[in-house]
Amino acid sequence: MSQPDFSPSADRNKQPILDVLRQVLPDRGTALEIASGTGQHVQWFAQQLPLWTWQPTEVHRGALYNIEVRVAQAKLSNVLDPMQLDVRSEPWFTDAEQAPAFDLIFCANMLHIAPWEAGLALLRGSARHLAPGGKLVTYGPYFENDAPPAPSNVAFDQSLREHDASWGIRLREDVEQAAAHAGLRLQARHAMPANNLLLVWGRAG
Repeated sequence: MSQPDFSPSADRNKQPILDVLRQVLPDRGTALEIASGTGQHVQWFAQQLPLWTWQPTEVHRGALYNIEVRVAQAKLSNVLDPMQLDVRSEPWFTDAEQAPAFDLIFCANMLHIAPWEAGLALLRGSARHLAPGGKLVTYGPYFENDAPPAPSNVAFDQSLREHDASWGIRLREDVEQAAAHAGLRLQARHAMPANNLLLVWGRAG
């Protein structure tokens, strides 16, 4: 069995993200991770939050292998089999009547490396599948109207758009407006290392 892919950035940010999750989450619950990538986040969170059950997902079928191998090697019993999921395919679950509700929906580093439509679909789907009191947590770089952009984020944004014109670092206020249309509101903003933000969203009202 070959070793799964490894992301240095996911390894660096997993603990700072976990530190915030511990502040905002209850002791136990069910979590859906969108765009699980290499599976490093779900492995770390599942190890450190053992009373939570985790459902990793990925749009790319090949990436599911990374998650399967990493979870198997870590012998984690609180991580469900990874599921292929494209947030733009609605509904996310085929049986609408039996669709699960999650206490946490977590998505790191997707909004800027996916079309804007995928971000909108993430917000709509999260509004549908959050349990009462549940939270959507998004992590990654954002621009903000009231804060000068970090030069590294400006350069990163340019490189993203050169690679794919539909990609790019999103303006937090644009995401907040779209979230409101989906029935979500921003509950907390956490500044993170390397000019990233962790944003906590809940159902409006």
